[in-house]
Amino acid sequence: MMRVFLIVAGAEALGDLFGRPAIAKPKNFVAPEPKPLQVTRSEQVPALLSGSVALALRLATGTFVLGWKPVSLEVGPLRFGRPLDPADYALRLGPIAFRDEGAPGLRSPSRPLVLYEYESSPFCRKVREAACVLNVPLEMRPCPGARDGFSDELERLTGRRTVPYLRDPNAGVDMFESEEIIDYLFDTYGSPKSDPKALWPLRGSFALWTAAFAALARGLPCSKRDPRAKPDNSRVQPLVLWGYETSPFVKGVRERLCALCLPHVVIPCARGSPNRDALLKKTGSFQVPYLEDPNTGLALFESNEIEDYLREVYAVTSSIN
Repeated sequence: MMRVFLIVAGAEALGDLFGRPAIAKPKNFVAPEPKPLQVTRSEQVPALLSGSVALALRLATGTFVLGWKPVSLEVGPLRFGRPLDPADYALRLGPIAFRDEGAPGLRSPSRPLVLYEYESSPFCRKVREAACVLNVPLEMRPCPGARDGFSDELERLTGRRTVPYLRDPNAGVDMFESEEIIDYLFDTYGSPKSDPKALWPLRGSFALWTAAFAALARGLPCSKRDPRAKPDNSRVQPLVLWGYETSPFVKGVRERLCALCLPHVVIPCARGSPNRDALLKKTGSFQVPYLEDPNTGLALFESNEIEDYLREVYAVTSSIN
């Protein structure tokens, strides 16, 4: 049975009501069942390999929430640590079930922070990784090559096109400079018991050069706007992407959203994140990427199908390539 989750009824009518472009649902497009940790198309392999190289170069920074620790392990009848609650997320492989958590005391913002950025910028990557470590949701406003997309809006706001640029609507704070942003995120949303050593992969020349080589491994994605992107993409309601920075499966979807200049909120789901429990409760399954589109009222799993969907709905072409 194919699974499509409705988000907003009458999304096309609401587009006109709020001065946003009306977005039509794709014809004959059916969201697939989630297939965790499976490669569903052979052409996906090179992208997954380059994503894995990028992950290794960055020492998996952003894969684990701050203060990550294992809390439960079941191997058949054997149980270690805290008993597993069936309603909670756990990595399950046959008779093995494993659950992990992050540090208590992380302070979640009431509203997502706004980040002007683009995918292949090593400075922006460091900020995105920090947000995953701290479990902070970000509304991404893509600025491909710091020239396109939301770059014009950024220049109107600040007189500059420099990225990353962070706006925190919860505190009325705006700032440039990646390391200052990272310090602000840890000071504001980190646990009071955070270990300062957690910052070292995000600071200095090591972070800059490994993030740059990670972007090279991916072919410097989103250095410019996709020429097929619809001109009014920046005016749509932000899409919602559940995932985390280092996942090779999530990476292609993030790159597609950025190249199409689509605003989107990233709900971080690094290992140990309580958002894993939230996604399991929401959909009955945990798998990333998971995309929700309030402009069409649809949501779907599976990275390849998500990319096809984005091309069909938000690119000029009328068919899936």
